[in-house]
Amino acid sequence: MSLNTENELFLNNIDDILQTNHSKAAHTVLLVDDEVNNLQLLKRTLRGKYNILTATNGKEGLDVLRDNVDRISLIVSDHKMPVMEGTEFLEKANEISPDVIKILLTGFSDIEILMDAVNKCNLFQYMLKPFDPQELQQVIENGLDKFDLASSKSAILTDLRELFYKTIKSISSALDAKDPYTHGHSLRVTLYSLILAKELGLDDNTLEEIEMAGLLHDIGKIAIPQSILCKPGKLTDEEFAIMKSHPENSEKLISSIKKLNGISNWLKAHHEKWDGSGYPEHLKGEEIPLSARVIALADTYDAMTSTRSYRKALDHEVAIEEIKKCSGTQFDPSLAELFISLGDTIRAAKENPEEYYKKYSYLQKEINSHIV
Repeated sequence: MSLNTENELFLNNIDDILQTNHSKAAHTVLLVDDEVNNLQLLKRTLRGKYNILTATNGKEGLDVLRDNVDRISLIVSDHKMPVMEGTEFLEKANEISPDVIKILLTGFSDIEILMDAVNKCNLFQYMLKPFDPQELQQVIENGLDKFDLASSKSAILTDLRELFYKTIKSISSALDAKDPYTHGHSLRVTLYSLILAKELGLDDNTLEEIEMAGLLHDIGKIAIPQSILCKPGKLTDEEFAIMKSHPENSEKLISSIKKLNGISNWLKAHHEKWDGSGYPEHLKGEEIPLSARVIALADTYDAMTSTRSYRKALDHEVAIEEIKKCSGTQFDPSLAELFISLGDTIRAAKENPEEYYKKYSYLQKEINSHIV
């Protein structure tokens, strides 16, 4: 064994000891280079500052990234490597973890090639070789500062989103509490709406908006006197006119909130009927927003299958028969047909709404997906 080889092994061992004993464990950095000596140089440059993972080619680097996707904050990759070039590796790495900071070390100075790499790989920066170790260290520090800032913003947005979601649910629950006969009504309407909307193949953003609309569809009832909401007998014409004001009340309340502005017309239209005999604007057919038609079906089904101050709950089968009868008059016929075909799922959701809501809730899934 040559003296140089012995020295290299000694340096490697020292690097490993320093890495183990002095790592701040604040960030994990992945170094990818096919030259072992280059990897050791990079490790010495960064020793004591970060947790270091290494790979000797792009394919191996992708495996390491997949196994540590929640830990790795930054990648430093060589450009020219066998098996997979650095640009291809970083492009694939970006698909796996777009938020990870990516730095490319290259011997090429062709600006077109480099700019192409910047765009395709979502590069934070490239550095020409040979590089100054201190300069690389500063670039990495800058990259990690950016990573930390983005992570902080993401955490704040997640907290705000969760607060927003909990606020909506609290308002919904408070509204249901005004009338003991409608306890859980808004959640069930939301659940049935989501089941139907998902079967329609609507995109995730629309499903999320339908969820918010379902939870808030009766928010306008907050302005309706409890004596009317809970009246055990038939409403007078004057009382019914007051009750019918709640969709417009809902629109007025929600349209002032920027995040909810897009769903306000759905709330206003959820008592419209397919034949134009609904309220408040007597919209007909496809003049009624699709999401409002979905919520209308869910709302009516839950109203029929829930005990109210003026009558007992109807059985699931009776409610389904009523929806069949009203298809094409009160309800969009294609939606009514689809709702009826989902009868078994609707019935199961009715019997266990809390569990089914966890399964279908897009707001909660979105929050959970951002919590690490």
